[in-house]
Amino acid sequence: MPRINLLPWRDEERRERKLALFVWLGIATVAAGLVTLASYIWVNSMIDSQAARNEHLKSEIHVLDKENEQINDLEAQKQRFISRMQVIDKLQRSRSEVVHVFDEVVKTIPDGTYLTAVAQTNRRLKFEGVAQSSTRVSTFMRNISASQWLRNPDLEVVEARKENALGNSFVLYADEMPLPGDEGEAATAAPKKPKRTASAGGAQ
Repeated sequence: MPRINLLPWRDEERRERKLALFVWLGIATVAAGLVTLASYIWVNSMIDSQAARNEHLKSEIHVLDKENEQINDLEAQKQRFISRMQVIDKLQRSRSEVVHVFDEVVKTIPDGTYLTAVAQTNRRLKFEGVAQSSTRVSTFMRNISASQWLRNPDLEVVEARKENALGNSFVLYADEMPLPGDEGEAATAAPKKPKRTASAGGAQ
């Protein structure tokens, strides 16, 4: 005798489709979770890697900053050493200059002229003295102009005083000849020339 299935086959088919749908939904949910988890792990690994690179770059930048500071310090020390060497070299070259200058001053002073004071500012010399006449002072200036170690004579004042039995008091300026390489320094260091004055009784 044939067996007849009296159950509603459509309801059974509907239940099977619903079950299959739930199964696929579960699989899709699990797959999406796995993808999300993998993406999260991947992104975090990239962030950690970038953070590590950033820290490495910061440390390298810090090292470079220290090296730059050391380079700047070395450059400053180099400039100080160069300045000291220039000063020492200048002193070495000018050691004998003082002797030559004072020897030249003695040679340029004419007879009848006496110095009472000599002062120096940078390369500027100031002579204070007494001369028997203003002609002696003029001779002194001409001798300075012809000197190998002095130049630019500039008379500030010649004054005849009654209490001065020797003659006329005078104040005279002159410049030392600059050392080789010091022309620019001498030009900037030289003060302005004083205004010349003379008393009415100073010319003889």
